[in-house]
Amino acid sequence: MITELTQFFERAPIAADPATGGTPAEAELLALFERVRARVPAYRRFLADQGAADAEVKTLDDFRRLPVCTKQNYHQAYPLPALCWDGLLESCDMLAVSSGSTGEPTVWPRFVTHELGTTARFEQVLVSGFDADRRSTLAVVCFALGSWVGGMYTAAACRHLAGKGYPITVVTPGNNPAEILRIVGAIGHLFDQVVLFGYPPFVKDVVDAGCARGLDWQRYRVKLVLAGEVFSEDWRKLVCQRLAAPEPALATASLYGTADGGVLANETPLSIQIRSALSERPDLARELFGEPRLPTLCQYDPRHRYFEVVDGQLLFSGDGGAPLLRYNILDRGGVISHAEMQAFLEPHGLWPQPAKSNTALPFVYVFGRSNFAVSYYGANVYPENVAIGLEQPEFSNDVTGKFVLEVIEDAALNARLKLSVELAAAGAASPDLAQRLQASVVRHLVGVNSEFANYVPAAAREPQVQLLPLGDPDYFPRGVKHRYTRH
Repeated sequence: MITELTQFFERAPIAADPATGGTPAEAELLALFERVRARVPAYRRFLADQGAADAEVKTLDDFRRLPVCTKQNYHQAYPLPALCWDGLLESCDMLAVSSGSTGEPTVWPRFVTHELGTTARFEQVLVSGFDADRRSTLAVVCFALGSWVGGMYTAAACRHLAGKGYPITVVTPGNNPAEILRIVGAIGHLFDQVVLFGYPPFVKDVVDAGCARGLDWQRYRVKLVLAGEVFSEDWRKLVCQRLAAPEPALATASLYGTADGGVLANETPLSIQIRSALSERPDLARELFGEPRLPTLCQYDPRHRYFEVVDGQLLFSGDGGAPLLRYNILDRGGVISHAEMQAFLEPHGLWPQPAKSNTALPFVYVFGRSNFAVSYYGANVYPENVAIGLEQPEFSNDVTGKFVLEVIEDAALNARLKLSVELAAAGAASPDLAQRLQASVVRHLVGVNSEFANYVPAAAREPQVQLLPLGDPDYFPRGVKHRYTRH
């Protein structure tokens, strides 16, 4: 397996194919299709059920005419073994379970060699971004451990990199803040750097808890690898300030991952610099991304996961224990080539100076699932829009940044926004704090969400703010992935 891993990492850079004008990524995609059609029973049945059993797929245009797979019409429509290579579930050595955030939990089989593409994404973050090839690194897995994909996948990828020879040591306290802080305090100083892997709000909780205990985060040269949700650049700056990390682009990275396909893409120093610049130019961000909110902006290797965009939603194709072709994960977003991104930014003076890990890989941007927004007076109100108002420096000691947004009805059955906000350990509920949070959220919502500014009457814009204690069991339970909206 180590030989396969090394061979994977040493693959040649993406280049145009002089014979066809295409790329090796496209050739690999078409070859993957033929293998899946020949060896995956469920996909053969799916093509037949969709009237495409005899489809001739010789070009990328042919491939784009194939039917789109979804969790409902493909993964849940056929027996689990039939989704695997040669119909053999036992050929996979690991099962992951989706979080079930949109319905019934789903099982995703994989084999160890299917982790190699994801390991390459971790290598790009840890080695190209954090210099883990020359700095001894304590990788602290703060995702929940168990059948969920995040914790086990992260631990596996980091161990693969250690097996390749990088000075990376993995420890797995999971989502236990006390154990994370105990481990960092006990052995973090023995390494050149410490990397915390986890969901953004949870990692911030850990950082804040360490600050409250007097932990000197700067001593451990902490970096963060985050996943699971969109966060603002103000949030990134705030957390980096608390870690005493002067260059956020070289101290943080977000992964775009799913239980369905592992890690699909990742932030790089270049993509972070671009996103930070666009956060100061919402007009250009809207022109580029088409929405009044800032998405996660990553780079990806199309040989690992090939992206398409159909009706504003991302489709991906890739190998795995249950390989997926033209799979719709219900995430809204888009794809921008490296050349297109540079051509858009340079006239505005926003193309960064040559940055570390300034690769020519294409970009994918991700807003997340549209059903995570709430509709209010016809305006889609996104968690990212609300988060900016709560993440201002004046509130950094009062609230954790976690909240729940919902639309309720008052006594007269009029719609009203309700915003439940989690207090920090040192925070105290007061009418003054609630009023200041309310004003900040409305101010930023009007500034970044044109639908909210134009659709919602001024008298109806102010949310009802509810301040709740840290870890409130109804709104902010510990040990589960946080959801920012209720419907």
